[in-house]
Amino acid sequence: MDNWYESEYEKADKPRQGRLKIFFGYAAGVGKTYAMLKAAHRAKDQGVDVAVGYVEKHTRPDTLALLDGLEQLPTLKVEYKGIILNEFDLDAALKRHPQLLLVDELAHSNAAGCRHAKRYQDVEELLRAGIDVYTTVNVQHLESLNDLVASITQVAVSERIPDSVFDSADQVELVDIEPDDLILRLQAGKVYQRNQASRALTHFFTRDNLVALREIALRRTADRLSRNAQRTGNETAAKAGEHILICLSSSPSNAKVIRTAARMAEAFHSSFTALFVETTETKELKGENLKRLRGNLRLAEQLGAQIATVYGDDPAVQIAEYAKISGITKIVLGRTNHKSTVFLKSKTLVDKLTKLAGDIDVYIIPDTQPLYKKKLSFIHIEDHKFRWTDLMKVVLITAAATGISFCFYTLGLREANIITVYILGVLLTAIWTNGHLYGALASLLSVVSFNFFFTVPRFTLAANDPDYPVTFLIMLVASVISSTLATRVKKQARQSAQKAYYMELLINSNQKLQQGRDEQEIIQIAAEQVSALLDRPVLYALAIKGQELSFQVSPQSEANKQLSTMTPEEKGVADWVIKNNKHAGATTNTLSHAHNLYLSVRGNQEVMGVIGIPAKYYQPLEVFEKNLMISILNECGLILERRRLRDEKQKIALETQRERLRSNLLRAISHDLRTPLTSISGNAGVLMEKSIALTEEKKQEIYASIYDDSMWLVDLTENLLSITRIENGTMHLQMNAELIDDVLREAIAHVDRQATRHHIQVNLEDDLLMAKMDARLIVQVIINIVNNAIKYTPEGSHICISAEKEDRMVCIHIADDGPGISDEAKVHLFDMFYTAGIGKADSRRGLGLGLSLCQSIVEAHGGEIFVENNEPHGAVFSFTLPLEEVNLDRV
Repeated sequence: MDNWYESEYEKADKPRQGRLKIFFGYAAGVGKTYAMLKAAHRAKDQGVDVAVGYVEKHTRPDTLALLDGLEQLPTLKVEYKGIILNEFDLDAALKRHPQLLLVDELAHSNAAGCRHAKRYQDVEELLRAGIDVYTTVNVQHLESLNDLVASITQVAVSERIPDSVFDSADQVELVDIEPDDLILRLQAGKVYQRNQASRALTHFFTRDNLVALREIALRRTADRLSRNAQRTGNETAAKAGEHILICLSSSPSNAKVIRTAARMAEAFHSSFTALFVETTETKELKGENLKRLRGNLRLAEQLGAQIATVYGDDPAVQIAEYAKISGITKIVLGRTNHKSTVFLKSKTLVDKLTKLAGDIDVYIIPDTQPLYKKKLSFIHIEDHKFRWTDLMKVVLITAAATGISFCFYTLGLREANIITVYILGVLLTAIWTNGHLYGALASLLSVVSFNFFFTVPRFTLAANDPDYPVTFLIMLVASVISSTLATRVKKQARQSAQKAYYMELLINSNQKLQQGRDEQEIIQIAAEQVSALLDRPVLYALAIKGQELSFQVSPQSEANKQLSTMTPEEKGVADWVIKNNKHAGATTNTLSHAHNLYLSVRGNQEVMGVIGIPAKYYQPLEVFEKNLMISILNECGLILERRRLRDEKQKIALETQRERLRSNLLRAISHDLRTPLTSISGNAGVLMEKSIALTEEKKQEIYASIYDDSMWLVDLTENLLSITRIENGTMHLQMNAELIDDVLREAIAHVDRQATRHHIQVNLEDDLLMAKMDARLIVQVIINIVNNAIKYTPEGSHICISAEKEDRMVCIHIADDGPGISDEAKVHLFDMFYTAGIGKADSRRGLGLGLSLCQSIVEAHGGEIFVENNEPHGAVFSFTLPLEEVNLDRV
């Protein structure tokens, strides 16, 4: 315990996730709270910021004495049925935010009005806030052990915690004393008051009970240690060995089956799946049965089961098929506990599954619930819904079959053909009506009609031939069987269509989410898919750091618009979901007063958004619908996270590119500026030195050198400023219609002084040719290209500048008859810091920014720039600009 804080709080940064330590005992009075308080004092002596959030005092003097010297946070006063209850104040603890907080009685159920229904949920929120927690719990409060403890002590414990909370604790300290010593403490009144202690000693605290509870606590602690050791090894291999399956149902004994399977999964370190087989009967569950089914579902989720759903009218077949496909190694079932009838004894689920499961182990859990008589119903509840339209269909189809049979009878056809017609009518009735009732009625009417119209004596219900009763019976059985099979096929077709719809919805959701153009559209698509699945409007909002949640509704309509107007209370629930990455709101144990159920859209690292499902005026979500909805939201969260990570990666890459550009620019400038500046300062020093006699010709040469170096620095500065504006996105074009002739002559007037050693000419076929441009920038483009031609061609070479109209563009050509440019150089000619024939910026004349700048300026104008060979030798630089038509009538 002490080493924990010595290792954790010596670090500069507090862990983001708090650590949980549980003081674990087998019964009240073993000293859990006492040990917790002693540990808190030791932590405080080590410099840890300790506070007491809630401690159950139980009027025990030794425990009360240990509270001295520890800061105690005020409790939350909650009124319940006229009584003021003291509850743990979660908000006060979060506001105080100590390093270590003591919260007694982890399994406690909070009073109505608290944020969470259970105290362990309060502790989970504290841990997420980075607060370390000490707490206490007894073995009978573990969910998976509840039935086992109840069978030993004959006492049912209502306050329980999921085993996952216990197993995820960073540290569990077993507080243990001998049962005889605990009994002595009870008798001395150190645990309860003497009248309470005497009752406890004769009920829960018998020596046999305490010995058994102690053994369970020791074994559970050992199992946890073994599980943690397993995690450090090959956990995947261990899980691959065993896979346990249970079937969810509304049976009263199903909770015991779930807990038993959870203990087995814990012992085997295996995967655990809870399968729900949705049949026609499960869809019609109501009242206590539906409540138990939902409770069992929540229990399986709490115990770490993966929930799965299949469809079918034969649970044994569905369970066996799922088990074979999913690699199940063990199936845990409850024993059927209903009375069999004398006349009808059908095979139980256990018998059927044992036959179908093959080599899969099937474990049967005894059911201690009272025997009950299972109601036999050949007709499902839905079949009792009487519909006049279906009754008319029965009458009309039977009448039509009778009419056809009269035609057959007139033609002298055998009675077998008439019977076939009636059976066909029964099949059509089963297909065109809803439920078994109408098929059975059609079967009966067909037999009566056949007897009345076609057996001797006709038009009576009498039958002279002794074979007729057998015929009637066979006809009735065949009709009923045909009707039953047709109804079953129709139900299976509906189930298949529903499953196909769900699968299509899931596949389409994935495809549509992948095609979302931005985060808002992606979460909108997810909301639309969830709305289509649940057939109700859905609220959605993106989680963006530093911004409030902005909810929208899907589908958007005037009727749904009021849903997007969130009250402060509803927004508070949604904010809590974003902060804690948990589900909350209606139908949950957290902030259950909300009108909507709020689900977090989760990525791997953070919450990407929140979805709100209205629950106040709608039916609770079905198991399969909830699983499918969670799948859609998880897929949405992953796609949103990938999109956000991709955008961040692009920003980082862009920033890296800019940093590389700055680094290259500084490296190049530091070298290139040194040469002309040294030359300028050296020449200026020569001119200033009076002892040196210079001729006029020599002075002019020095002046020219200083001028050339200065102009080079001016051009470099202009290029650098332009490059900076382009990179920062601050270059704004001032587009105007300009005469090409004026722009070219302006550029030639500012080219390099060495231009006098070359022959420069301008050829324009149309003096009124105009283009839309920023003249200042285009002049710089022309100057850079012409200066390059002057620089890289020998003296006396010819440089020709021309322009022509090409479709809706003006193309300007700058050609020279110098040595030309190699094909290899053309590929990189417009790259920044590239110089033809050199490849790097290592001289004053080779920084390699001019042509790159030209390309950026031309492309900003909507044109393009390229280089070609000039026959027979030389190069031609060309670039295009938008054409501006001249209105001659206004000239």
